Amino acid sequence: MQGREMRYESMIKQCVSLIEGETDIIANLSNVSALLNDFLEDVNWVGFYLLKNGELVLGPFQGPVACVRIKVGSGVCGAAVSENKIQVVKDVHKFPGHIACDLSTNSEIVVPIIKEGKIFGVLDIDSESVGRFDDVDAKYLGKLVEYLV
Repeated sequence: MQGREMRYESMIKQCVSLIEGETDIIANLSNVSALLNDFLEDVNWVGFYLLKNGELVLGPFQGPVACVRIKVGSGVCGAAVSENKIQVVKDVHKFPGHIACDLSTNSEIVVPIIKEGKIFGVLDIDSESVGRFDDVDAKYLGKLVEYLV
């Protein structure tokens, strides 16, 4: 296991101990967004959108102000929900239908959160750097989301 993967494993352990025993979802998502914001390098937004009444609604996050509501199927977050799979976008400006909540964002990763077989929301992370996210990020952020559920 390489250094970056070991760091992710350590961060996941921190996350598990951070949320262990706490049942309030907003408290847990708030702390996890703060943990990810501290842990990840070269990111400008880390947060959650929760699926409510058929659309994604802004949840706990770290970073500049964000879009409050996103339709399923719109943008990277909406695509993650409609396709039910992790989206790793190296250049958001080339992504069809990208929603520019922050003009400084150039790459993005979105991980669907599935609870009891249904999409509950998404973890969304942005970076100002093109190509910031890869398969290693997808693997470990996917693991982290599994622990959240």
